[in-house]
Amino acid sequence: MSDLRALLGDAALRLSMAGIDSPRLDARLLLAHAMNVRADSLIGSIDVPPEALVDFNAMLARRILREPLAYITGNKEFWSLDFDVGPGVLVPRPETETLIEAMLKYFPDKSAALDILDLGTGTACLPIAALTEYPNAQAVAVEASADAFKWAKRNVEKHELSARCHLEQGNWEQVPAASVDVILSNPPYIRSNDIPTLAAEVRKFEPVSALDGGPDGLDAYRSLAPLIARLVKPGGLAFLEIGQGQSDEVSALMEGQNLRIREILTDLAGIPRCVVVEH
Repeated sequence: MSDLRALLGDAALRLSMAGIDSPRLDARLLLAHAMNVRADSLIGSIDVPPEALVDFNAMLARRILREPLAYITGNKEFWSLDFDVGPGVLVPRPETETLIEAMLKYFPDKSAALDILDLGTGTACLPIAALTEYPNAQAVAVEASADAFKWAKRNVEKHELSARCHLEQGNWEQVPAASVDVILSNPPYIRSNDIPTLAAEVRKFEPVSALDGGPDGLDAYRSLAPLIARLVKPGGLAFLEIGQGQSDEVSALMEGQNLRIREILTDLAGIPRCVVVEH
């Protein structure tokens, strides 16, 4: 058996030396995962069983190499829901919850039978969160990456939403003509030249196809604008995540398709994050 306090202290030091921003928290979360307990239960003089120590050291070594914590533990919380994640799919970010907050603002009737389309669904965190809030809604979620599509399917099944969330693998440009109330999308929006400057967890491990938005970061929005004009019902809305400093350019692209910008909402850090587009 190993002493809890000493173990966590040593692990936090090693993570700090590797450049991890939150070494104490990461050490605690990894140990809790290895012991299959809640992180807040790691208090006092609890000893760590040998088998858990082996797992913990293996996971710690991966984290020191800057593998995302969520890839190591295999899960990530989004909208107070638990999502399975791993190599090949973008880890859900808290700022993406801004899209669900915006949707709830503009569609306050949770009993509404909304038709939702999510473009570039990744883990399917957005449609699953939306369907959890709107029990009478239906969603179609589109994902081009075969690896990410597997995670989306896994999460839809995990949350028992297969009857209301239809998954389609392919490029969103190939989506057939439809008429939806809501489009959700967190597209790639990082400038190509900025990819090497991202945190090691992102640039070394997460799929570049979910990050790279082209030379100016706007390629996806050029593709999305005509789709929104074609697929959203008159009066319907699209909720698009954007990167820092992109609100004016994305708005101009949407307005170029005779779409109207209803609002640009900020995330918890005060950064413009969600463009609300009306057809």
